[in-house]
Amino acid sequence: MSTPCPCGSQQPLSTCCARLHAGEPPTSAEQLMRSRYSAYVLGLIDYLIATTLPAQQAALDRDAMTQWSHRSQWLGLEVEQHRPQPGTPERAQVVFTAHWADEQGTHSHRECSDFVHSAGRWFFIDPSVALAAGRNDPCPCGSGLKFKKCCQTVRHTHCTASDSC
Repeated sequence: MSTPCPCGSQQPLSTCCARLHAGEPPTSAEQLMRSRYSAYVLGLIDYLIATTLPAQQAALDRDAMTQWSHRSQWLGLEVEQHRPQPGTPERAQVVFTAHWADEQGTHSHRECSDFVHSAGRWFFIDPSVALAAGRNDPCPCGSGLKFKKCCQTVRHTHCTASDSC
């Protein structure tokens, strides 16, 4: 019997997120978001860093990510919406709720995450890491656009159960 994928897709891990963890590029922001949740479940911190916008990777707290991944019992993922956004570069938002338990109890986190498709790959835009660029500088996502016309407009929000995001 095959191991079910932690992302909640109802598919075997080997034919779902594991192939992305092994290097196959995700075809959508939702697929990337699901594979990132599975990476937290499996402790694949290198994957989490590699799938974050390259301009933000050096500022990520690898130790904190590792501790959260390993100290949590991951209880499930619910994907509510995948919303492609028009324009160049291609963008999308994914609304999801992640569930986990730790020594403080059981938790849920609902979020509207932003993603950008750049250099042929999807990347997560981490709201905890500032994008350092002036309004008229080239965007750090590599789109070739000015920052003010690209990632400066991203609105990453943490939602409550009643929010529509």
